[in-house]
Amino acid sequence: MTSYLSDYVQQIKPSGIRRFFDLAATMEGVISLGVGEPDFVTAWNVREASILSLEQGYTSYTANAGLYSLREEISRYVSSRFGLTYSPDDELIVTVGASQALDIAIRAIVNPSEEVIIPEPCFVAYESLVSLTGGVPVHVHTTADKGFKATAEDFEAAVTEKTKAILICSPSNPTGSVYSKKELHEIAEFAKKHDLIVLADEIYAELTYDEEFTSIAALPGMKERTVVISGFSKAFAMTGWRLGFAAAPSEIRNAMLKIHQYAMMCAPAMAQYAALEGLKNGIEDVEKMKKSYRRRRNLFVETLNEIGLSCHHPSGAFYAFPSIKSTGMSSEQFAEELLLQEKVAVVPGNVFGPSGEGYIRCSYATSIEQLQEALVRMKRFLHKTT
Repeated sequence: MTSYLSDYVQQIKPSGIRRFFDLAATMEGVISLGVGEPDFVTAWNVREASILSLEQGYTSYTANAGLYSLREEISRYVSSRFGLTYSPDDELIVTVGASQALDIAIRAIVNPSEEVIIPEPCFVAYESLVSLTGGVPVHVHTTADKGFKATAEDFEAAVTEKTKAILICSPSNPTGSVYSKKELHEIAEFAKKHDLIVLADEIYAELTYDEEFTSIAALPGMKERTVVISGFSKAFAMTGWRLGFAAAPSEIRNAMLKIHQYAMMCAPAMAQYAALEGLKNGIEDVEKMKKSYRRRRNLFVETLNEIGLSCHHPSGAFYAFPSIKSTGMSSEQFAEELLLQEKVAVVPGNVFGPSGEGYIRCSYATSIEQLQEALVRMKRFLHKTT
């Protein structure tokens, strides 16, 4: 039957994260540091707004681009929080998660054989989403000593006449790195010099701990060449609601809307009403969760370094990306043995690209107690293996 399958689909690999989750699901007593998901339940007022929408019978399709009232609120939100100015009429689209926003953005701009530059380690979906268009993902290697961040010089070394876009994630999954305003200025000048589109995955924008977040779209001359990808999963603890949004120049947004119309129609109405309430009355909850993540990060990263797993300082998201090179094991071997011997689930760094080999991704979006116990088990594992 494989002869019937698309060549593009056959070439992409299944997510490397899932194998460890599937194995962990068969075991009792596992502490999971693998899932990129808040451990908080969606705020009650947000859930209540969704329930109320159902009780009032709002169960039909919304506009393809999303509820106009939600787009208005998103417009106000990105303006007040990040200094971005987008019209709810033709520059915003509500999607089924940030993942769908990224998918339709890539499909809207990338032609077969055109290249997209992607710094890695990077989120597992980036390469595959580009490949599914017939586009060519071009990876830029980054290192811990540079904070796992690509520079304009790195991009210059990778650009060709076929380059169409660059894709950056800040704060980063999997490393937690955050690009500074100065670094983004340099990348912006590179994009303008080569007339490139910037795909900016900013799903973790609310979760920065050491400095104010800067969106590359807010820099001079960048709104017209940037697609901002964001949503409600991480900061608002709404992963299961599958609601995201994109902000883009009207021509790109309208192209994305055409794909969205045929592939998805619209995002679920009840999730949209929930997100509307979150934007209006949920920022205080976001700040409380952010404060908790900062406290967990400080504990977790400090202890990782103490027990012998060197870890760079993650300034955002809720991931630590420690090196396991001192053990002599590969990322896959380390993650599998840690799970089997100590029942701690982490993600091997190599699934995020070759630059991730020698590292593991640990999510600290779990309770302090669970983190402390995981660290005890990891220390014990290290003593047995070194």
